[in-house]
Amino acid sequence: MKVVKEANDYLMEAVCIYPSRFRGFASIPTSAPEKAADELEHRVREDGFVGAVINGRIRGRYLDDVFFWPILERAEELHVPIDLHPTPPPQPVIDASYTGNFSAEVTNVFSTNGWGWHIETAVHVLRLILSGAFDKYPELQLIIGHLGEALPFMLARIDQNLSRDVTMLDLPLASYLRENIYYTFSGFNFTPAFLDLLLEVGVDRIMFSVDYPYRSMASSRSFLDQLPVSSADRRRIAHRNAECLLRL
Repeated sequence: MKVVKEANDYLMEAVCIYPSRFRGFASIPTSAPEKAADELEHRVREDGFVGAVINGRIRGRYLDDVFFWPILERAEELHVPIDLHPTPPPQPVIDASYTGNFSAEVTNVFSTNGWGWHIETAVHVLRLILSGAFDKYPELQLIIGHLGEALPFMLARIDQNLSRDVTMLDLPLASYLRENIYYTFSGFNFTPAFLDLLLEVGVDRIMFSVDYPYRSMASSRSFLDQLPVSSADRRRIAHRNAECLLRL
């Protein structure tokens, strides 16, 4: 908890120096859900933070575990999103699926930013949906990066095969991906992937981001400027969707 408070205090100092440029997403002690919910509320109400960041699974457990649902409940009550950041797959998965007839260096990239942590995040999102969390907290909003962590490409297939007859959810699975999830670029400056996301979820669910320093500000801005969308939609993606979600 001490480390969490120090991290949030440090971030708050930066926000105070540049209040017209920055807003904060809180670090929270996710393994202690009640304390995490309280820290989130404190940072939102007292410091003006606009959400929380959770770095994937927590000590081997995913957010579909009701143990963590006090965090989801509080985020919904506060009307702030949770940013679900990628993390590598569990080590047994890396050993079974990402280790093969290639070097350890290849395994490292294959299991992280080359493939694995994108799929790990997509699985985490689907687990959360399938658990019924968004039925219980229908106003809860999640943010994921990398133009949807491969979910848009699979959306129609997932929705077809994980039908309501199977899931017993209140809504078709695709509805949650279109109504409870926001998607950022995170350095995925790839026009075909963007167009797939746009066609699947609509412009109001997409937000510009850069992933600096891993991608340059200049190249990301250039990608935004050349997107085959209207000026009005470009403004939605560039800032208006974020302003609405984060109440800026």
